[in-house]
Amino acid sequence: IQGTILPAPDFNPIMDAQLLGGALQGISCEKDVLIDILTQRCNSQRLMIAEAYRDMYGRDLITDLKENLSHHFKEVIVGLMYPPASYDAHELWHALKGVDIEEKCLIDILASRSNTEIFQMKEAYLMQYNTDLQQDIDSETSGHFRDTLMNLAQGTRMEGYADPSTAAQDAMILWEACQQKTGEHKNMLQMILCNRSHQQLWMVFQEFQNISGQDIVDAINECYDGYFQELLVAIVLCIRDKPSYFAYRLYNAIHDFGFHNKTVIRILIARSEIDLMNIRQRYKQRYGKSLFHDIKHFASGHYESALLAICAGDTEDY
Repeated sequence: IQGTILPAPDFNPIMDAQLLGGALQGISCEKDVLIDILTQRCNSQRLMIAEAYRDMYGRDLITDLKENLSHHFKEVIVGLMYPPASYDAHELWHALKGVDIEEKCLIDILASRSNTEIFQMKEAYLMQYNTDLQQDIDSETSGHFRDTLMNLAQGTRMEGYADPSTAAQDAMILWEACQQKTGEHKNMLQMILCNRSHQQLWMVFQEFQNISGQDIVDAINECYDGYFQELLVAIVLCIRDKPSYFAYRLYNAIHDFGFHNKTVIRILIARSEIDLMNIRQRYKQRYGKSLFHDIKHFASGHYESALLAICAGDTEDY
């Protein structure tokens, strides 16, 4: 597991805060300075910079960034200033409470986070918005899509446990759920996918292939549709190979939706210290062009520079 943003050596939060203050207080905001500092410090270092900034200027750094920046560049730079759990909470709240519900954002986050990440995200959500994440999911979504999101949001997936003797049994339940598609079968399907450990589900997917002669993803795509189907597939793909899932989502966001900025920004920021280097590798392997190349082709200006700095491309990526 490899991120693209690492802790900066010889880190001095007071000096960084001074440089940011100078960049923000001038007649025109020096955006290059913001990019040079904030994309080259890890999240914990950025939080220390924000603290030094408050001590130095008596103002909140995020507020000053919001006031001085605009459009997608602002979303990137401000997004970098949130701790990971707070950033997830921020994205989920906007996905649930915006003009239109952003189902794909809910899928990306809830299908891919660990129990610990979900627990921290729910705490941050409650603290930031004074409301319960599960209650908001319950009121803003519907049907089996809602039930599956609610299950994931409990953060109760088993960890590290695998039982070969029940794998075939679970696989048979999944196979029946794909054949019969009743409400009860859909419930069983999502219960298994949301609660079994990753190790257990690896065995279940293999048994499913043995029983049905079909890959579980193909079976779900054939039998179900809509956001329920997308969520189930996302869970399977994240269990198999999370970097590949995010490479696929980035490619779709860049090529299928005319550069869906929110998705690109969210994934780059959220995965920057976790597995963005792995995501870049999968992207290049699967699609031929590098992620760096595609961002450069579709974005522009300081927004492009900020995304590329997070992506941290190599010379051969141009």
